[in-house]
Amino acid sequence: MNRLIYLGLTSLLVGCTSPSQTSLPLPTTSTAITTNTTTTTSTATTLYDYAIASPQGEPLSVTQLAHALKHADIILIGEWHSHPAAHLLQAQLLAALYQQNPNITLSMEQFTRDNQAIVNDYLTGKIGEKTLVKDANAWPNYDSDYRPLVEFAKQNHLDVIAANAPKSIVRCIGRQGAEYLNKLPKNERLWVARSLTLTTDAYQQTFIASMHHGDEAQTKRQFAAQTTWDDTMAESMVDYLKQHPQQQIIHVAGRFHTAEGVGTASRIQARNPKLKIMMVTPISNQVTLHANAPDFTVKMQPLPQRYVQKDKMMAAMTAMGKRNSDLKCY
Repeated sequence: MNRLIYLGLTSLLVGCTSPSQTSLPLPTTSTAITTNTTTTTSTATTLYDYAIASPQGEPLSVTQLAHALKHADIILIGEWHSHPAAHLLQAQLLAALYQQNPNITLSMEQFTRDNQAIVNDYLTGKIGEKTLVKDANAWPNYDSDYRPLVEFAKQNHLDVIAANAPKSIVRCIGRQGAEYLNKLPKNERLWVARSLTLTTDAYQQTFIASMHHGDEAQTKRQFAAQTTWDDTMAESMVDYLKQHPQQQIIHVAGRFHTAEGVGTASRIQARNPKLKIMMVTPISNQVTLHANAPDFTVKMQPLPQRYVQKDKMMAAMTAMGKRNSDLKCY
């Protein structure tokens, strides 16, 4: 599968994608589309079909997956943005987890800290959905992909953590480096993690390996922007659990952030090594995991190839870069 480019940051970062890695034997069955059955059907044939497997390769239903995740403090469920099967699984897994433990909280990459109050107002009925989408800067695919999660949380009175850092700040870090945070006003500094993980680790190595351009200094700035997302999401969840230790969190984010425990998971563990983190990661024939990865896997069909001609892809990236260049930083 082609590497997917993070919304709005094509010229800046790898975002939520992952390079192909060592193949893992995959199940040949797909889970039936209900949360109360353990039956499986034939190999996935549509973009809505998926096949769940344990880290050992055993096929699972959604209900069985939820049971296997029962004792996790935080569940990181990765996605390919706009993939129908990934978003269907998220909605079904949230419902299954709630059935076995109503003390569950939804955490989302797709909303940012500065908009937490707006998300809260929507959940309590103070504002309508149009206001939420506009004022909280919801992603363009909110209606089709994230509405089911938020509506489930609203109907069942669950908290939703707007976990991420604002895109504008992340982009400016990508331009100027982590030092940009020192320029932020006090109120805006609270929208980003108190500290960033800038040491050379497995996540940085994976990120650098996926980059195709830029000198060393530029790559370091870009990684500082990348880990801003992960450190902020991690801190948001760790801080929440300090205040609500009885809760279980399910966090939805792009696959690159969640796969194999090197992104957001490592930032969570650094802040609280006592927390038990488990990962659910989409795979396809083109994109897999390392053979020893601890993730539960969800095999699904690859998304359509976005570009066939390299010149068209480069033109799209150039156009996005031009739009990003209009951003004003402090």
